[in-house]
Amino acid sequence: MKPIWIVDDDQSIRFVLEKALAREDLPVRSFTNPRDVLTALEDDAPQVLVSDIRMPGGSGIDLLTKVKARYPGLPVIIMTAYSDLDSAVSAFQSGAFEYLPKPFDLPKAVALIRRAVDESLREESVDEATAVVPEMLGQAPAMQDVFRAIGRLSQSNVTVLITGESGSGKELVARALHKHSLRAGGPFVAINTAAIPKDLLESELFGHERGAFTGAQATRRGRFEQAEGGTLFLDEIGDMPFDLQTRLLRVLSDGQFYRVGGHQPLKSNVRVIAATHQHLEERVRDGAFREDLFHRLNVIRLRLPALRERREDIPALARHFMQRSAKELGVESKRLSEIALQQIALFDFPGNVRQLENLCHWLTVMAPAQTIDPKDLPPEIQAHVHALAAQSAAGLAVLPVATAASTPVPVALTAPAVATTSASVDAWLDGLEREARALLEQGHPQVWDDLTRCFEGRLIQTALAVTKGRRIEAAHKLGIGRNTITRKIQELGLE
Repeated sequence: MKPIWIVDDDQSIRFVLEKALAREDLPVRSFTNPRDVLTALEDDAPQVLVSDIRMPGGSGIDLLTKVKARYPGLPVIIMTAYSDLDSAVSAFQSGAFEYLPKPFDLPKAVALIRRAVDESLREESVDEATAVVPEMLGQAPAMQDVFRAIGRLSQSNVTVLITGESGSGKELVARALHKHSLRAGGPFVAINTAAIPKDLLESELFGHERGAFTGAQATRRGRFEQAEGGTLFLDEIGDMPFDLQTRLLRVLSDGQFYRVGGHQPLKSNVRVIAATHQHLEERVRDGAFREDLFHRLNVIRLRLPALRERREDIPALARHFMQRSAKELGVESKRLSEIALQQIALFDFPGNVRQLENLCHWLTVMAPAQTIDPKDLPPEIQAHVHALAAQSAAGLAVLPVATAASTPVPVALTAPAVATTSASVDAWLDGLEREARALLEQGHPQVWDDLTRCFEGRLIQTALAVTKGRRIEAAHKLGIGRNTITRKIQELGLE
């Protein structure tokens, strides 16, 4: 791991942070002014940069701007006196990871720096994994089946029907089919048949001759002509008017069509890919869709799974959308904490991938900090997680949740991210009561001391396991002081 750089003209601040970070086994390098930092950046880079705002020889805000221009993903923590709060907020909005008001609580400062280090290391691994972003993401078996089908269809001109719920990515699949086909050098033309009024749809598809109807002042090429030699994607084909279905069937059957008002047949060299979220078989039974057209389109059918059917893909998709949203908005990409990702993966996403993309766009704009925690998630996500917790009131519920590694792990809904259910607390208290009663009835001489030692020891061991042995962070999470946890570890023999 690279060292943490501390920039401050105050020797006492540098000394205190150096010692505290050294106790946490974190490498440190100190500077007294921004000029030396910029010089050092020519040969090296830190894991995290911690800088004061006001120093002789340069401004911490100016340093932040220059560092971010060179290393956009580097976490920068700005230290500031309370009187400089406005400047700190401005720096934070310009890309600082967090600001640290002076005078600061040392354990909290170390915990903040540790969090920045963890995010920096996680960002490095994510950057390596997403150095080349594929056109489609998905490790779930159902998506792998789709990818295999695209590969098999790459050398074919056969008509394809893509089915799946709204927002599941049907147009992405259509574009991938075109990109990897023999027609990749030709145009890809998409039209949503449900979004165009019936009176205009015929002209949109087949074009029209001058004077064919009121307002037709010039000859216009339709989508079939625009897609010549390439691929025409007909989205929401189930909503196509019945009379236009007949014209589409003729094109698919003999490869010819007429412009509206035209008398000269035009040849069509177009591969048609259709998509729908509806059950076309039911539409055929209801008389709303031509059976012969259905069979003409349904040569090869690809079903896209709903996002809730491939939850293991949600973390990778969320990270991808967070990075893309940040790039589109021209801001630094925010990071989703692991527990936030787990809670997002619990949501059913009725709007599928499109809804997840919108959620990431919302978080990029609305989340207050660079690291997004469960409290920053929108109300519908939080309400869903709490509803799941309520359903598990009979005990500790464990649900499979997709993590960053795309492997299901058990997540207890009574973890800190979700309020502990009263039933689970009651069960724990019942067990404590039974143990206490047994010891009291046996005449055990030190019931209070022994049970208290057991309780404190297990609590501290759990906190140390969560923080991977970092005592200061464990004390902070437990809400006790650093000296207290050190003393308790010694008293309880937990060294």
